[in-house]
Amino acid sequence: MQQDKIVVGLDIGTTKICALVGRKNEYGKLEILGMGKAVSEGVQRGVVLNIDKTVDAIKRAIRQAEEQSGIDIGVVNVGIAGQHIKSLQHNGSITRPSGDNEITQDDVNRLTADMYRLVTPPGSQIIHVMPQDYKVDFEGGVTDPIGMAGVRLEGNFHIITAQSAAINNINKCVTKAGLAIADLILEPLASSVSVLSDEEKEAGVALIDIGGGTTDLAVFKDGIIRHAAVLPFGGNIITQDIKQGCNVTPNQAEQLKVKFGKAIAEEASDYEIVSIPGLPNRPPKEVSLKNLAYIIEARMSEIIELVYAEIYRMGLHEHLSAGIVLTGGGSQLQNLEQLTEYLTGLDTRIGYPNQHLGKGRIEAVKSPMHATGVGLVLAGYQAQDERMARPGYTEEELAPYSYQPAAPVATPVVPSFTPAPPVPAPTAPAATTPEPPKPVKEQRGLKFLGDITRKLKGILIDDFDDKQY
Repeated sequence: MQQDKIVVGLDIGTTKICALVGRKNEYGKLEILGMGKAVSEGVQRGVVLNIDKTVDAIKRAIRQAEEQSGIDIGVVNVGIAGQHIKSLQHNGSITRPSGDNEITQDDVNRLTADMYRLVTPPGSQIIHVMPQDYKVDFEGGVTDPIGMAGVRLEGNFHIITAQSAAINNINKCVTKAGLAIADLILEPLASSVSVLSDEEKEAGVALIDIGGGTTDLAVFKDGIIRHAAVLPFGGNIITQDIKQGCNVTPNQAEQLKVKFGKAIAEEASDYEIVSIPGLPNRPPKEVSLKNLAYIIEARMSEIIELVYAEIYRMGLHEHLSAGIVLTGGGSQLQNLEQLTEYLTGLDTRIGYPNQHLGKGRIEAVKSPMHATGVGLVLAGYQAQDERMARPGYTEEELAPYSYQPAAPVATPVVPSFTPAPPVPAPTAPAATTPEPPKPVKEQRGLKFLGDITRKLKGILIDDFDDKQY
Protein backbone atom coordinates (compact mmCIF):
# COMPACT_ATOMS: atom_id res chain seq x y z
CA MET A 1 0.00 0.00 0.00
CA GLN A 2 1.19 3.52 -0.75
CA GLN A 3 0.85 4.71 2.84
CA ASP A 4 3.52 2.16 3.76
CA LYS A 5 6.01 3.67 1.33
CA ILE A 6 8.47 6.44 2.08
CA VAL A 7 9.74 8.89 -0.57
CA VAL A 8 12.49 11.45 -0.03
CA GLY A 9 13.01 14.64 -2.06
CA LEU A 10 16.37 16.43 -2.13
CA ASP A 11 16.30 20.04 -3.34
CA ILE A 12 19.85 21.21 -4.12
CA GLY A 13 19.34 24.96 -4.34
CA THR A 14 21.57 28.01 -4.49
CA THR A 15 20.75 29.29 -0.99
CA LYS A 16 19.72 26.09 0.78
CA ILE A 17 19.77 22.31 0.46
CA CYS A 18 16.56 20.79 1.76
CA ALA A 19 15.61 17.14 2.30
CA LEU A 20 11.94 16.19 2.83
CA VAL A 21 10.74 12.76 3.96
CA GLY A 22 7.14 12.11 2.95
CA ARG A 23 4.49 9.42 3.22
CA LYS A 24 0.95 9.32 1.83
CA ASN A 25 -1.85 8.74 4.33
CA GLU A 26 -5.02 6.72 3.84
CA TYR A 27 -6.69 9.74 2.20
CA GLY A 28 -3.98 10.13 -0.44
CA LYS A 29 -2.56 13.29 1.14
CA LEU A 30 1.15 13.75 1.70
CA GLU A 31 2.44 13.82 5.26
CA ILE A 32 5.91 15.26 5.79
CA LEU A 33 7.63 13.15 8.43
CA GLY A 34 10.91 15.02 8.56
CA MET A 35 12.71 17.99 7.06
CA GLY A 36 16.40 18.85 7.02
CA LYS A 37 17.94 22.13 5.84
CA ALA A 38 21.51 23.27 5.39
CA VAL A 39 23.10 26.41 3.96
CA SER A 40 24.23 25.79 0.39
CA GLU A 41 27.73 27.15 -0.12
CA GLY A 42 28.88 25.11 -3.11
CA VAL A 43 26.07 25.93 -5.56
CA GLN A 44 25.74 29.06 -7.69
CA ARG A 45 22.79 29.76 -9.98
CA GLY A 46 21.62 26.17 -9.68
CA VAL A 47 24.96 24.63 -10.71
CA VAL A 48 27.30 22.75 -8.37
CA LEU A 49 30.69 24.51 -8.32
CA ASN A 50 32.22 23.04 -5.16
CA ILE A 51 31.80 19.30 -4.64
CA ASP A 52 33.07 19.06 -1.05
CA LYS A 53 30.95 21.92 0.32
CA THR A 54 27.87 20.57 -1.43
CA VAL A 55 28.45 17.06 -0.08
CA ASP A 56 28.82 18.41 3.46
CA ALA A 57 25.58 20.39 3.14
CA ILE A 58 23.72 17.33 1.78
CA LYS A 59 24.96 15.22 4.69
CA ARG A 60 23.81 17.82 7.22
CA ALA A 61 20.36 18.11 5.65
CA ILE A 62 19.94 14.33 5.39
CA ARG A 63 21.11 13.79 8.97
CA GLN A 64 18.61 16.32 10.26
CA ALA A 65 15.78 14.77 8.22
CA GLU A 66 16.69 11.29 9.51
CA GLU A 67 16.67 12.44 13.13
CA GLN A 68 13.30 14.14 12.74
CA SER A 69 11.59 11.33 10.83
CA GLY A 70 13.28 8.24 12.31
CA ILE A 71 13.93 6.96 8.77
CA ASP A 72 17.26 5.72 7.43
CA ILE A 73 17.51 7.56 4.11
CA GLY A 74 19.25 5.80 1.25
CA VAL A 75 17.38 6.78 -1.96
CA VAL A 76 16.33 10.30 -2.98
CA ASN A 77 14.61 12.15 -5.81
CA VAL A 78 16.87 15.05 -6.79
CA GLY A 79 16.00 18.31 -8.53
CA ILE A 80 18.12 19.93 -11.24
CA ALA A 81 18.11 23.53 -12.54
CA GLY A 82 20.48 26.02 -14.13
CA GLN A 83 20.85 28.13 -17.24
CA HIS A 84 22.09 25.08 -19.15
CA ILE A 85 18.55 23.62 -19.23
CA LYS A 86 17.16 23.62 -22.78
CA SER A 87 13.71 22.82 -24.11
CA LEU A 88 12.80 21.62 -27.63
CA GLN A 89 10.07 19.93 -29.64
CA HIS A 90 10.59 16.81 -31.74
CA ASN A 91 8.49 14.44 -33.82
CA GLY A 92 9.05 10.68 -33.99
CA SER A 93 7.35 7.68 -35.53
CA ILE A 94 7.40 3.89 -35.66
CA THR A 95 5.85 1.40 -38.07
CA ARG A 96 4.07 -1.58 -36.57
CA PRO A 97 3.53 -4.99 -38.13
CA SER A 98 0.37 -4.94 -40.22
CA GLY A 99 -0.85 -8.13 -38.54
CA ASP A 100 -1.08 -6.46 -35.12
CA ASN A 101 -4.46 -4.79 -34.86
CA GLU A 102 -4.26 -2.77 -31.66
CA ILE A 103 -1.64 -0.31 -30.46
CA THR A 104 -0.31 -1.41 -27.08
CA GLN A 105 1.61 0.24 -24.27
CA ASP A 106 4.76 -1.44 -25.54
CA ASP A 107 4.43 0.43 -28.84
CA VAL A 108 4.11 3.76 -27.03
CA ASN A 109 7.09 2.90 -24.82
CA ARG A 110 9.16 1.99 -27.87
CA LEU A 111 8.35 5.32 -29.53
CA THR A 112 9.24 7.21 -26.34
CA ALA A 113 12.48 5.27 -25.95
CA ASP A 114 13.48 6.29 -29.47
CA MET A 115 13.38 9.94 -28.39
CA TYR A 116 16.10 9.29 -25.79
CA ARG A 117 18.38 8.23 -28.65
CA LEU A 118 18.25 11.62 -30.36
CA VAL A 119 21.56 13.25 -31.14
CA THR A 120 22.01 16.20 -28.79
CA PRO A 121 24.62 18.97 -28.87
CA PRO A 122 28.02 17.93 -27.47
CA GLY A 123 28.12 18.03 -23.69
CA SER A 124 24.38 17.69 -23.15
CA GLN A 125 21.97 14.83 -22.58
CA ILE A 126 18.22 14.27 -22.39
CA ILE A 127 16.62 14.19 -18.94
CA HIS A 128 12.87 14.30 -19.80
CA VAL A 129 10.77 13.17 -22.76
CA MET A 130 7.10 14.19 -22.46
CA PRO A 131 4.49 13.34 -25.11
CA GLN A 132 2.29 16.13 -26.45
CA ASP A 133 -0.04 14.27 -28.81
CA TYR A 134 -0.04 11.36 -31.26
CA LYS A 135 -1.00 10.51 -34.83
CA VAL A 136 -2.31 7.09 -35.86
CA ASP A 137 -2.05 6.45 -39.60
CA PHE A 138 -1.69 10.22 -40.14
CA GLU A 139 -4.84 10.98 -38.13
CA GLY A 140 -3.79 13.67 -35.61
CA GLY A 141 -5.08 14.98 -32.32
CA VAL A 142 -4.87 11.66 -30.50
CA THR A 143 -4.05 11.96 -26.79
CA ASP A 144 -4.09 8.22 -25.94
CA PRO A 145 -3.44 5.86 -28.87
CA ILE A 146 -3.56 2.61 -26.84
CA GLY A 147 -6.26 0.30 -28.16
CA MET A 148 -6.55 2.04 -31.55
CA ALA A 149 -5.98 0.16 -34.79
CA GLY A 150 -3.19 1.37 -37.01
CA VAL A 151 0.18 0.65 -38.57
CA ARG A 152 2.03 3.96 -38.31
CA LEU A 153 2.29 5.63 -34.90
CA GLU A 154 3.66 9.17 -34.66
CA GLY A 155 4.15 11.42 -31.67
CA ASN A 156 5.07 15.00 -30.87
CA PHE A 157 7.36 15.19 -27.84
CA HIS A 158 8.63 17.91 -25.56
CA ILE A 159 12.27 17.16 -24.78
CA ILE A 160 14.36 18.75 -22.02
CA THR A 161 18.14 18.52 -22.04
CA ALA A 162 20.75 19.40 -19.43
CA GLN A 163 24.51 19.78 -19.43
CA SER A 164 26.26 16.45 -18.87
CA ALA A 165 28.85 18.01 -16.56
CA ALA A 166 26.12 19.46 -14.32
CA ILE A 167 24.37 16.08 -14.14
CA ASN A 168 27.63 14.30 -13.34
CA ASN A 169 28.45 16.79 -10.58
CA ILE A 170 25.05 16.25 -8.95
CA ASN A 171 25.47 12.48 -9.21
CA LYS A 172 28.92 12.73 -7.67
CA CYS A 173 27.71 14.87 -4.76
CA VAL A 174 24.78 12.58 -3.95
CA THR A 175 26.91 9.46 -4.24
CA LYS A 176 29.64 10.88 -2.00
CA ALA A 177 26.96 11.67 0.57
CA GLY A 178 26.16 7.94 0.71
CA LEU A 179 22.89 8.16 -1.23
CA ALA A 180 21.44 6.79 -4.45
CA ILE A 181 19.36 8.75 -6.99
CA ALA A 182 15.97 7.35 -7.93
CA ASP A 183 15.04 10.12 -10.38
CA LEU A 184 16.62 13.37 -11.59
CA ILE A 185 13.75 15.82 -12.04
CA LEU A 186 13.67 19.32 -13.52
CA GLU A 187 12.83 21.65 -10.63
CA PRO A 188 10.06 23.70 -12.33
CA LEU A 189 8.32 20.42 -13.20
CA ALA A 190 8.55 19.34 -9.57
CA SER A 191 7.18 22.70 -8.40
CA SER A 192 4.28 22.44 -10.84
CA VAL A 193 3.23 19.12 -9.31
CA SER A 194 2.85 20.70 -5.87
CA VAL A 195 1.28 24.12 -6.63
CA LEU A 196 -0.70 23.82 -9.89
CA SER A 197 -4.16 22.29 -10.25
CA ASP A 198 -5.28 20.18 -13.19
CA GLU A 199 -7.78 22.87 -14.14
CA GLU A 200 -5.05 25.49 -14.39
CA LYS A 201 -2.88 23.23 -16.54
CA GLU A 202 -5.83 22.58 -18.83
CA ALA A 203 -6.76 26.26 -19.20
CA GLY A 204 -3.17 27.45 -19.67
CA VAL A 205 -0.85 28.69 -16.92
CA ALA A 206 2.72 29.88 -16.47
CA LEU A 207 4.54 28.81 -13.32
CA ILE A 208 7.35 31.15 -12.23
CA ASP A 209 9.53 29.72 -9.45
CA ILE A 210 11.77 32.49 -8.07
CA GLY A 211 14.62 30.84 -6.18
CA GLY A 212 17.84 32.16 -4.73
CA GLY A 213 20.02 31.82 -7.81
CA THR A 214 17.60 31.05 -10.66
CA THR A 215 14.07 31.78 -11.82
CA ASP A 216 12.40 28.70 -13.30
CA LEU A 217 9.59 28.82 -15.86
CA ALA A 218 7.13 26.10 -16.87
CA VAL A 219 4.19 26.78 -19.21
CA PHE A 220 1.22 24.40 -19.46
CA LYS A 221 -1.70 24.28 -21.88
CA ASP A 222 -4.34 21.57 -22.43
CA GLY A 223 -2.87 19.68 -19.49
CA ILE A 224 0.51 19.33 -21.23
CA ILE A 225 3.77 21.15 -20.66
CA ARG A 226 4.54 23.41 -23.61
CA HIS A 227 7.77 25.11 -22.57
CA ALA A 228 10.34 25.12 -19.78
CA ALA A 229 13.30 27.41 -19.16
CA VAL A 230 15.66 28.49 -16.39
CA LEU A 231 16.90 32.08 -16.09
CA PRO A 232 20.13 32.78 -14.15
CA PHE A 233 18.56 35.46 -11.92
CA GLY A 234 16.93 35.08 -8.53
CA GLY A 235 16.56 36.51 -5.07
CA ASN A 236 20.32 36.64 -4.46
CA ILE A 237 20.83 39.30 -7.11
CA ILE A 238 18.28 41.51 -5.32
CA THR A 239 20.25 41.06 -2.11
CA GLN A 240 23.42 42.12 -3.93
CA ASP A 241 21.69 45.23 -5.24
CA ILE A 242 20.55 46.16 -1.72
CA LYS A 243 24.06 45.55 -0.39
CA GLN A 244 25.57 47.96 -2.91
CA GLY A 245 22.73 50.49 -2.98
CA CYS A 246 22.43 50.80 0.81
CA ASN A 247 26.10 50.12 1.60
CA VAL A 248 25.36 47.35 4.12
CA THR A 249 26.67 43.83 4.75
CA PRO A 250 25.19 40.86 2.83
CA ASN A 251 23.46 39.53 5.94
CA GLN A 252 21.89 42.92 6.67
CA ALA A 253 20.81 43.24 3.03
CA GLU A 254 19.04 39.87 3.19
CA GLN A 255 17.25 40.82 6.40
CA LEU A 256 16.17 44.17 4.94
CA LYS A 257 14.75 42.40 1.89
CA VAL A 258 12.85 39.76 3.88
CA LYS A 259 11.49 41.95 6.68
CA PHE A 260 10.88 45.33 5.01
CA GLY A 261 11.16 44.76 1.25
CA LYS A 262 8.32 45.70 -1.10
CA ALA A 263 8.12 45.10 -4.82
CA ILE A 264 6.28 48.39 -5.54
CA ALA A 265 7.99 51.58 -4.36
CA GLU A 266 4.74 53.58 -4.25
CA GLU A 267 3.49 51.29 -1.49
CA ALA A 268 6.40 52.26 0.80
CA SER A 269 6.18 55.24 3.11
CA ASP A 270 8.34 58.29 2.45
CA TYR A 271 9.06 58.76 6.12
CA GLU A 272 9.88 55.25 7.38
CA ILE A 273 13.52 54.75 8.32
CA VAL A 274 15.20 51.58 9.54
CA SER A 275 18.27 51.83 11.75
CA ILE A 276 20.68 48.92 11.47
CA PRO A 277 23.83 48.28 13.52
CA GLY A 278 27.01 49.69 12.07
CA LEU A 279 30.42 48.06 11.87
CA PRO A 280 32.47 47.86 15.08
CA ASN A 281 33.18 51.30 16.57
CA ARG A 282 30.95 52.97 13.99
CA PRO A 283 27.51 54.58 14.38
CA PRO A 284 24.31 52.80 13.24
CA LYS A 285 23.24 53.21 9.62
CA GLU A 286 19.82 54.50 8.61
CA VAL A 287 18.09 53.11 5.52
CA SER A 288 15.00 54.63 3.92
CA LEU A 289 12.34 52.02 3.16
CA LYS A 290 11.35 54.07 0.11
CA ASN A 291 14.84 53.77 -1.37
CA LEU A 292 14.88 50.06 -0.46
CA ALA A 293 11.63 49.53 -2.37
CA TYR A 294 12.99 51.38 -5.41
CA ILE A 295 15.99 49.02 -5.53
CA ILE A 296 13.80 45.92 -5.21
CA GLU A 297 11.23 47.10 -7.76
CA ALA A 298 13.88 47.85 -10.40
CA ARG A 299 15.47 44.39 -10.20
CA MET A 300 12.24 42.44 -9.77
CA SER A 301 10.70 44.23 -12.75
CA GLU A 302 13.67 43.16 -14.82
CA ILE A 303 13.25 39.51 -13.79
CA ILE A 304 9.51 39.47 -14.53
CA GLU A 305 10.04 41.17 -17.91
CA LEU A 306 12.70 38.59 -18.87
CA VAL A 307 10.35 35.73 -17.98
CA TYR A 308 7.47 37.28 -19.90
CA ALA A 309 9.75 37.86 -22.89
CA GLU A 310 10.52 34.12 -22.86
CA ILE A 311 6.79 33.35 -22.81
CA TYR A 312 6.16 35.84 -25.61
CA ARG A 313 9.03 34.45 -27.69
CA MET A 314 7.37 31.02 -27.67
CA GLY A 315 4.00 32.51 -28.67
CA LEU A 316 2.30 31.30 -25.49
CA HIS A 317 1.27 34.66 -24.00
CA GLU A 318 -2.19 34.48 -25.60
CA HIS A 319 -2.93 31.00 -24.23
CA LEU A 320 -2.65 31.63 -20.48
CA SER A 321 -6.27 31.74 -19.39
CA ALA A 322 -5.25 30.82 -15.82
CA GLY A 323 -2.58 33.52 -15.78
CA ILE A 324 0.61 33.25 -13.75
CA VAL A 325 1.42 31.38 -10.54
CA LEU A 326 4.39 32.64 -8.53
CA THR A 327 6.20 30.35 -6.11
CA GLY A 328 9.62 29.90 -4.54
CA GLY A 329 11.25 31.93 -1.79
CA GLY A 330 11.40 35.08 -3.91
CA SER A 331 7.62 35.09 -4.38
CA GLN A 332 7.10 36.11 -0.74
CA LEU A 333 8.04 39.74 -1.41
CA GLN A 334 5.21 42.12 -0.58
CA ASN A 335 3.20 43.46 -3.56
CA LEU A 336 4.87 41.09 -6.03
CA GLU A 337 1.48 39.86 -7.28
CA GLN A 338 0.41 43.41 -8.15
CA LEU A 339 3.73 44.16 -9.87
CA THR A 340 3.48 41.00 -11.99
CA GLU A 341 -0.09 41.77 -13.01
CA TYR A 342 0.91 45.33 -13.94
CA LEU A 343 3.85 44.21 -16.10
CA THR A 344 2.20 41.24 -17.84
CA GLY A 345 -1.53 42.03 -17.78
CA LEU A 346 -2.22 38.48 -16.54
CA ASP A 347 -3.99 37.31 -13.40
CA THR A 348 -1.44 36.30 -10.79
CA ARG A 349 -1.50 34.36 -7.55
CA ILE A 350 1.06 32.94 -5.11
CA GLY A 351 1.42 29.15 -5.25
CA TYR A 352 1.45 27.28 -1.94
CA PRO A 353 2.02 23.50 -1.81
CA ASN A 354 -1.01 23.02 0.45
CA GLN A 355 -3.54 21.21 -1.72
CA HIS A 356 -1.56 17.94 -1.62
CA LEU A 357 -0.47 18.14 2.03
CA GLY A 358 -2.24 16.43 4.90
CA LYS A 359 -2.04 17.33 8.55
CA GLY A 360 1.49 17.29 9.90
CA ARG A 361 3.62 18.72 12.64
CA ILE A 362 5.97 20.52 10.22
CA GLU A 363 4.18 23.72 9.24
CA ALA A 364 7.22 25.22 7.49
CA VAL A 365 6.69 23.02 4.41
CA LYS A 366 3.56 25.00 3.54
CA SER A 367 5.72 27.94 2.50
CA PRO A 368 6.28 28.63 -1.22
CA MET A 369 10.03 28.21 -0.70
CA HIS A 370 9.45 24.46 -0.18
CA ALA A 371 7.29 23.98 -3.28
CA THR A 372 10.13 22.24 -5.14
CA GLY A 373 10.94 19.89 -2.25
CA VAL A 374 7.30 18.85 -1.83
CA GLY A 375 7.02 18.43 -5.59
CA LEU A 376 10.02 16.12 -5.66
CA VAL A 377 8.33 13.84 -3.12
CA LEU A 378 5.06 13.89 -5.08
CA ALA A 379 6.94 13.20 -8.33
CA GLY A 380 8.39 10.09 -6.67
CA TYR A 381 4.87 8.84 -5.98
CA GLN A 382 3.81 9.62 -9.55
CA ALA A 383 6.71 7.53 -10.87
CA GLN A 384 5.60 4.77 -8.53
CA ASP A 385 2.01 4.96 -9.81
CA GLU A 386 3.17 4.76 -13.43
CA ARG A 387 5.04 1.55 -12.73
CA MET A 388 2.13 0.03 -10.84
CA ALA A 389 -0.21 0.84 -13.75
CA ARG A 390 2.01 -1.03 -16.21
CA PRO A 391 1.00 -4.67 -16.69
CA GLY A 392 3.38 -7.17 -15.13
CA TYR A 393 5.12 -4.79 -12.74
CA THR A 394 7.00 -6.24 -9.78
CA GLU A 395 7.71 -4.89 -6.30
CA GLU A 396 11.40 -4.78 -7.18
CA GLU A 397 10.65 -2.08 -9.76
CA LEU A 398 9.29 0.17 -6.99
CA ALA A 399 12.31 -0.29 -4.73
CA PRO A 400 14.45 2.51 -6.24
CA TYR A 401 11.63 5.02 -5.86
CA SER A 402 10.47 4.35 -2.32
CA TYR A 403 11.28 2.15 0.58
CA GLN A 404 9.78 0.92 3.79
CA PRO A 405 10.36 2.80 7.04
CA ALA A 406 13.13 1.40 9.11
CA ALA A 407 12.01 -0.96 11.85
CA PRO A 408 12.44 0.26 15.44
CA VAL A 409 16.06 -0.18 16.41
CA ALA A 410 16.45 -2.81 19.10
CA THR A 411 19.14 -2.66 21.75
CA PRO A 412 22.23 -4.17 20.11
CA VAL A 413 23.38 -7.45 21.54
CA VAL A 414 27.14 -7.27 22.07
CA PRO A 415 28.77 -10.69 21.72
CA SER A 416 30.40 -11.83 24.92
CA PHE A 417 33.92 -13.10 24.53
CA THR A 418 34.30 -14.79 27.91
CA PRO A 419 35.28 -18.44 27.48
CA ALA A 420 32.28 -20.63 26.92
CA PRO A 421 31.89 -24.06 28.53
CA PRO A 422 33.81 -26.73 26.62
CA VAL A 423 31.83 -28.17 23.77
CA PRO A 424 32.58 -31.81 22.93
CA ALA A 425 33.72 -32.16 19.37
CA PRO A 426 31.24 -34.39 17.53
CA THR A 427 32.59 -37.19 15.40
CA ALA A 428 29.98 -36.46 12.75
CA PRO A 429 27.59 -33.63 12.06
CA ALA A 430 24.89 -33.99 14.66
CA ALA A 431 21.28 -33.61 13.73
CA THR A 432 19.73 -30.65 15.51
CA THR A 433 16.26 -29.36 15.93
CA PRO A 434 15.47 -26.89 13.15
CA GLU A 435 15.80 -23.31 14.35
CA PRO A 436 15.01 -20.03 12.67
CA PRO A 437 17.93 -19.13 10.38
CA LYS A 438 20.38 -16.65 11.87
CA PRO A 439 21.87 -13.77 9.94
CA VAL A 440 24.84 -14.74 7.83
CA LYS A 441 27.15 -12.37 9.63
CA GLU A 442 26.11 -13.80 13.03
CA GLN A 443 26.64 -17.39 11.85
CA ARG A 444 30.11 -16.60 10.58
CA GLY A 445 31.02 -14.72 13.77
CA LEU A 446 29.83 -17.49 16.09
CA LYS A 447 31.58 -20.21 14.07
CA PHE A 448 34.83 -18.25 14.06
CA LEU A 449 34.51 -17.58 17.78
CA GLY A 450 33.87 -21.25 18.49
CA ASP A 451 36.95 -22.31 16.55
CA ILE A 452 39.17 -19.85 18.40
CA THR A 453 37.72 -20.84 21.77
CA ARG A 454 38.35 -24.53 21.22
CA LYS A 455 41.91 -23.95 20.03
CA LEU A 456 43.06 -21.51 22.70
CA LYS A 457 41.14 -23.10 25.61
CA GLY A 458 39.86 -20.04 27.36
CA ILE A 459 42.39 -17.41 26.36
CA LEU A 460 40.66 -14.03 26.14
CA ILE A 461 40.75 -12.60 22.65
CA ASP A 462 41.16 -8.82 22.89
CA ASP A 463 41.35 -8.24 19.13
CA PHE A 464 37.64 -8.86 18.69
CA ASP A 465 36.43 -6.55 21.42
CA ASP A 466 33.54 -4.18 20.56
CA LYS A 467 32.89 -5.71 17.11
CA GLN A 468 29.46 -6.80 16.01
CA TYR A 469 28.60 -9.71 13.76
